[in-house]
Amino acid sequence: MQRPIFFILSLFATGLLAQTNSYSISFENAVHNEASVTANFPDIKTDTLEVRMSRTSPGRYAVHEFAKNVYDFKATDSNGNPLNIYRKDPYSWFVLNHKGMVNITYTLFANHGDGTYAQVDETHAHLNIPATFMYAPGLSERKIEVEFKVRDDLGWRIATQLPLVSGTTYSAPNLHYFMDSPTEISNFGLREFMVDGQNVRLALHHNGTEEQLDTYFEKVKKVVLEQQKVYGELPDFDYGAYTFLACYIPNASGDGMEHRNSTILTSTRSLAAGGMKRNIGTVSHEFFHAWNVERIRPKTLEPFDFEEANMSGALWFAEGFTSYYTNLILCRAGLMQPAAYIEGLSSTFNYVWNSPARQFFNPIEMSFQAPFVDASTSVDPVNRENTFISYYSYGSVLGLALDLSLRKQGLNLDDYMKLVWTSYGKTEIPYAIADLQKTLGIYAGDTFANTFFGNYIYQSKMPNYQELFSNVGVSLSQNPDTSYFGASVTVKNDGHGFVDSNPLKGSPAYNANLTKGDAISQINGQPLPTNQKFTAYLQDFKVGDSIRLNFERYDQTLSTTAILKANPKYSITLLEKTATVPTKQMLEQRKQWLGLD
Repeated sequence: MQRPIFFILSLFATGLLAQTNSYSISFENAVHNEASVTANFPDIKTDTLEVRMSRTSPGRYAVHEFAKNVYDFKATDSNGNPLNIYRKDPYSWFVLNHKGMVNITYTLFANHGDGTYAQVDETHAHLNIPATFMYAPGLSERKIEVEFKVRDDLGWRIATQLPLVSGTTYSAPNLHYFMDSPTEISNFGLREFMVDGQNVRLALHHNGTEEQLDTYFEKVKKVVLEQQKVYGELPDFDYGAYTFLACYIPNASGDGMEHRNSTILTSTRSLAAGGMKRNIGTVSHEFFHAWNVERIRPKTLEPFDFEEANMSGALWFAEGFTSYYTNLILCRAGLMQPAAYIEGLSSTFNYVWNSPARQFFNPIEMSFQAPFVDASTSVDPVNRENTFISYYSYGSVLGLALDLSLRKQGLNLDDYMKLVWTSYGKTEIPYAIADLQKTLGIYAGDTFANTFFGNYIYQSKMPNYQELFSNVGVSLSQNPDTSYFGASVTVKNDGHGFVDSNPLKGSPAYNANLTKGDAISQINGQPLPTNQKFTAYLQDFKVGDSIRLNFERYDQTLSTTAILKANPKYSITLLEKTATVPTKQMLEQRKQWLGLD
């Protein structure tokens, strides 16, 4: 993951990495979500060997404490004699007096099948490597071999980006590649096709039919080929293959996670129950990462740290621009209708541009928040409604703005991404944000690049989307006659409307000093209707109306007045659905943007 494979292989050729650390994992007690792990570390030159569980996982930016699922740890020397162990933190085991070799064994509890954790049961062994295997930080450049002792009685097979040694033993050139190589062991179905001499595979663990797998794989193929057009070529996958590792089973947890030559795709939705349509978006997002983030890689994520949170200010580009292309690719591939794609932009657009958080953080600073939000957990309440915009969403609408802005100049985002690819991705030279700006200057001119980065990346200004959308025959509008409250309220059967989100800063609810947890009992002296959503009920009032609210907080009955404002929500609609007819030029620009024939 961290170095081009040709560099790693050249080290093998010179004999610099002669020693091999070896692992094996078995699943006799899979019914109770346990795996048994052994590891061997030979030829140790230091007096003490540190082994530890990772605290992070490639593609995740927050800390995850995998050590909590490890128990029954033992360490022995080459003769099987027990070795002394010293602990100074929750993540590490220090093995003393080993005489040059350490063997360890431990039990792993694993029951969360997603893109970060591991899950072992009698349906599969779903292994994200950092959540599964201990490692020795001081031996990170060594070659690794791992034997997966599959359950033949369950019909299990192995799917992974790791190269096969023999039987069920696989190898990795070093620790970083090993940690970046998720493995799915199950009775999966396999489909594959060749693209420019490279094998693209889908290993799908699901409870559906072979015909469903065939149909879904045709969709996957369309995504792959459409994304190849953006960059002009596939990456050179290290072992000539790329593998989608998909688990669409009831006991999985929905997720997607990119890796250098593979991706994890998990969902509780079966192909028969909506997954055929709804799961393909994750395929699109994660495969785009094979270029953007796995090879077009921020300096701030190099090398990836397995001991601390990984923070980068470039996630608006790495994750956000990838999110912009996610559904655009589906539209271009004919897997999403153009009207559905364009009108589907509304939700993300409104989330970003109506958020108060832009007054606190620009896209770079939003990216810095990743260690706090990327599947991280906290027990104390936070004020994300007012202080955070997902870098996925923020970057997505900025990617849209950049694409439409470039198209006004006769350019496009695809060709900019190609230039970033040839400059930093294909060469695997990690980039800084300034490099992205410099490359945009080379492609579209320094004035254009400085304006875009100066206004929208280093600051939080909003592009002129009305003009940008107009060029492709799309209407952007607001309804000034629709009232707006500014907090989510759920009306329960007892007639109380519970405020279940922090009111948005500057909204009527915020200005009325309501807060999350308040229970509204009456508006203008009348109880709330229990057969109607609160947002629909508000439409009985006009913009500018003052409404008197009685509510309960901390066992006290209080009252306040809220003055309703106009709803700031934007509507994004095809121009032909309004009273205006798009011109031929608009329709041609739209056709080029959406890649329509």
